[in-house]
Amino acid sequence: MNKLYVGNLSPSVTVEDLKELFGERKLPVADQVLLKSGYAFVDFPDQNSAIKAIETLSGKVELHGKVIEVDYSVPKKLRSRKIQIRNIPPHLQWEVLDGLLAQYGTVENVEQVNTDTETAVVNVTYATKEEAKVAIEKLTGHQFDDYSFKVSYIVDMDAAPPDQAPPRTRRGGRSSRDQGASQPGPSGELGALRPRQHDFPLRMLVPTQFVGAIIGKEGLTIKNVTKQTQSKVDIHRKENAGAAEKPITIHSTPEGCSSACRMILDIMQKEANETKTTEDISLKILAHNSLVGRLIGKEGRNLKKIEEETGTKITISSLQDLTIYNPERTITVKGSLEARCRAEAEIMKKLREAYENDIAAINQQANLIPGLNLNALGIFSSGLPVLPPAAGPRGAVPPVAPAGYNPFLQQAQEQEVVYLFIPTQAVGALIGKKGQHIKQLAHFAGASIKIAPAENPNVTERMVIITGTPEAQFKAQGRIYGKLKEENFFTAKEEVKLETHIKVPSTAAGRVIGKGGKTVNELQNLTSAEVIVPRDQTPDENDEVFVKISGHFFASQTAQRKIREIIQQVKQQEQKHQQGAAVSPHHSK
Repeated sequence: MNKLYVGNLSPSVTVEDLKELFGERKLPVADQVLLKSGYAFVDFPDQNSAIKAIETLSGKVELHGKVIEVDYSVPKKLRSRKIQIRNIPPHLQWEVLDGLLAQYGTVENVEQVNTDTETAVVNVTYATKEEAKVAIEKLTGHQFDDYSFKVSYIVDMDAAPPDQAPPRTRRGGRSSRDQGASQPGPSGELGALRPRQHDFPLRMLVPTQFVGAIIGKEGLTIKNVTKQTQSKVDIHRKENAGAAEKPITIHSTPEGCSSACRMILDIMQKEANETKTTEDISLKILAHNSLVGRLIGKEGRNLKKIEEETGTKITISSLQDLTIYNPERTITVKGSLEARCRAEAEIMKKLREAYENDIAAINQQANLIPGLNLNALGIFSSGLPVLPPAAGPRGAVPPVAPAGYNPFLQQAQEQEVVYLFIPTQAVGALIGKKGQHIKQLAHFAGASIKIAPAENPNVTERMVIITGTPEAQFKAQGRIYGKLKEENFFTAKEEVKLETHIKVPSTAAGRVIGKGGKTVNELQNLTSAEVIVPRDQTPDENDEVFVKISGHFFASQTAQRKIREIIQQVKQQEQKHQQGAAVSPHHSK
């Protein structure tokens, strides 16, 4: 991973010349230097020093009259899906970078590399080597705010022949690819860099009057914070003009986030003292509503424990402040600087645990709908992998799908009706104050959402009737599942499993069941949902019967789509049969 190619060398260059050059540039003396005619291979002790060597030497240093070139040395057989992008502006927001990377293919993983450089570095894994090749061609030299991207292949051990690849699995364990490939860290020790999708930033709210002090003259203060804490800090100062508070997003390890938070609180306190501001400097943390219930705990026990152990007073903003486009709540912590910092660590620990549990649950089912872009569909408030919200301003409209993208194009975009059953006690939360939540949800999903009247006062479930296209169904149902999780109608460790009914033509019911129940069994094995076609149903006036589907969100969605496919096939066959019957008299003449 850390072997570099040094090219365009003069024939007179020696190994000692190269080592002397490294020493002058404060680069660690390379472990091995293999000098050839006109080029050399150099092994560096860690990824950080390798990146620094590329950044400081390539195209910038003349040795014996020739400007040298430095890049990763990657054998052709190991040039596959993994690339490294350097010289990324430190202020570039993650969602912008994610959108840029996605233009060239399916991105499986993005890892930020902690380096000594002021610009950011990421390692990117694409789904195929063809996509990685296109990304290198398109992104090399890409200009962004006077920064020019530098892109290289990095070693992809997944591409190595079996006899050369390192051991991939151990008994009872997962492959390194499943776990996230371990890469050398900045200290030179082998440690797994956290994948981008598992990055959980600290989101803070700070008074607008302190933003200038946090940034500092020519940005020196915030640069010092990022350097000392090895964090990426985004200050969203240009958004929401006139707002009394501005959000700050900190990307780093848990320790890095805590260190940056402490420095920012300290800067604000000093500024308040110098300007003789009487306002208390509170710590305000932004957290997605779907995680907050687990932070509070049953009967508020978790929050009380943190308050007692840290000597702080903690309050959380009202649910009434939430909207479809602002799913975050504000956690306000009051106390001494030390107490606030201790509380931050404990609060973020609880939020991270909740987030990681959600990620783990979804990762098990992510392959059920291949290629589905949850960010593009906008289900950003459902406790799915898009948590936490993109590191942008509060209330920012979520990213929309790229032009022409629609994962449901294979299904006809006709109106579908789904009957979803929710706990009776959840009806009020779904409707919202004066019906605001259900109206927002219907507008957001582009669907009609109605709650059927209760058959009697003692029913434990109520039926929600959702009418819309497949994509609208996905959005509406996903948000309802998420709402039930957020409002703690299911416990933190309990999956949200609901029953859904869809109608199918009576002529298609047999096809859904299959010979000897084969099709319905295959459906259940594929989707992890329970699928039941009740026997002895009397078809309704439209000659349709119900199919019952029970399961978590992804299981239910996949089962619905598979059953719709069967219905479509039956309809097409019936149409062909009718067309054949219509033309046969003509042929008989």
